[in-house]
Amino acid sequence: MAANSAIEWTEATWNPVTGCTKISIGCQNCYAERMAYRLQAMGQPNYIDGFKVKTHEKVLSLPLRWKKPRTIFVNSMSDLFHEEVPVSFISKVFRVMEQTPKHIFQVLTKRSENLRKLSKCLPWPDNVWMGVTVENNRHQQRIEDLRNTSAKIKFISFEPLLGPITNIDITNIDWVIVGGESGPKARPASSLWVKDIRDQCLTAQVPFFFKQWGGFNKKKAGRVLDGRTWDQMPARNFANQKEGKSC
Repeated sequence: MAANSAIEWTEATWNPVTGCTKISIGCQNCYAERMAYRLQAMGQPNYIDGFKVKTHEKVLSLPLRWKKPRTIFVNSMSDLFHEEVPVSFISKVFRVMEQTPKHIFQVLTKRSENLRKLSKCLPWPDNVWMGVTVENNRHQQRIEDLRNTSAKIKFISFEPLLGPITNIDITNIDWVIVGGESGPKARPASSLWVKDIRDQCLTAQVPFFFKQWGGFNKKKAGRVLDGRTWDQMPARNFANQKEGKSC
């Protein structure tokens, strides 16, 4: 339930939770759902129930056994803040991240309201980067929910980017990722949308990472924007630990 990752902004994935349900338009062509059913067909035991939400206690300890520091995307195949994930299990995931300060953990959710509610009772070590997905203007509230957490590093993933996102308030946001949708039913992203977000980041001096144009053949489409790749990331500072109350 962990593997080296081809995702451009991380190095590995760790999936103590698998499965999810659709919550907004960005979920329509979910890559994780497609992958889950493929793994189910291959007989992978953690996907015996396909894309139903499942927690995996045996997977929790994996980062403790990795000797080499890694940048790790947490739950690439789920959403840690899904309503069906027990708060007690979320706490266990955070404790593992707290116990392994040599790794960087990148957590991404669309369920920002749940994140905001739980923020005060979770530990927030410096090596946990917390992000929200925002696919169009309708879901900018997720940014405000993120801003009201105690996460040391806060980031936004505008992927899949499904429309123009204007007048973004990126106050106290440390990183922005943009990516077009990929896969057989990918909805196109306009270069004007991408450049507008890039320019907003440049003005605010927020690191900007352009992941991909996407489409059916994302490798062919590439990830060059205005003649260059954009691989900016936040500074990695592990000076302080933030402790939360018990959930």
